Amino acid sequence: MLFTPTASMAGDSETHLKDREENGHAIQMPFLIGVSGGTASGKSSVCEKIVELLGQNKIDRHQRQVVILSQDSFYKELTPEQKAKALKGQFNFDHPDAFDNELVMKTLRDIIQGKTVHIPVYDFVTHSRKDEFVTVYPADVVLFEGILMFYSQEIRDLFQMKLFVDTDPDTRLSRRVLRDIGERGRELEQVLTQYITFVKPAFEEFCLPTKKYADVIIPRGADNLVAINLIVQHIQDILNGGFTKRQNGFTNGYETPRQRRASESSRPH
Repeated sequence: MLFTPTASMAGDSETHLKDREENGHAIQMPFLIGVSGGTASGKSSVCEKIVELLGQNKIDRHQRQVVILSQDSFYKELTPEQKAKALKGQFNFDHPDAFDNELVMKTLRDIIQGKTVHIPVYDFVTHSRKDEFVTVYPADVVLFEGILMFYSQEIRDLFQMKLFVDTDPDTRLSRRVLRDIGERGRELEQVLTQYITFVKPAFEEFCLPTKKYADVIIPRGADNLVAINLIVQHIQDILNGGFTKRQNGFTNGYETPRQRRASESSRPH
């Protein structure tokens, strides 16, 4: 399946632009897109390709209409005992409890309110947050990628479009090995042990089951230009305000929980 727009996705697209008023002025609501998939599936590459095709990569970050966030920035601070395990490759970074979901929720809510947000910077060599932040300015479209972006319903329900990058497991493993050795200074044996012990089981238990929530499934990741171009066109329509607001069934640009559950349940899983 390359591109499967749902009633939920289309309705959210139609209503994101001007659904909140402040001091008598319409406030633009950002369009949130969640991007999930297994480790090294190409989530970041898909997001970067979307930004590139929209011409946003050449625009000053203060003025960009489309921005990318990563769940990797939101790993929890580790205790000394956890950090010691992490340095030995014995800590499970692919488990839902590894992420600071409270901070993710706060960040998303601030983004929805049009606020400038400060994103933590995580150091994968030392397994700790750096004493610095990346400033993300208000944008029209926000791509938020991560292996477990759809695991928490509270977070999942904030996305008006959900993408799942579906890549062959052998390809993902080879990419992970090259990345962890080349960029993160890991030993091959440690990378493979961690993959077998934590990464693969966590993918099967926590990530893969969330594929059913996706509006769009992208096989082969960034190589699938057909799917990506369709998504880019959809985003371009949003940026151009090319939708007529549908009056019924939405509150402040978002479906109510009951309505969202109904739309999701009507989708084949």
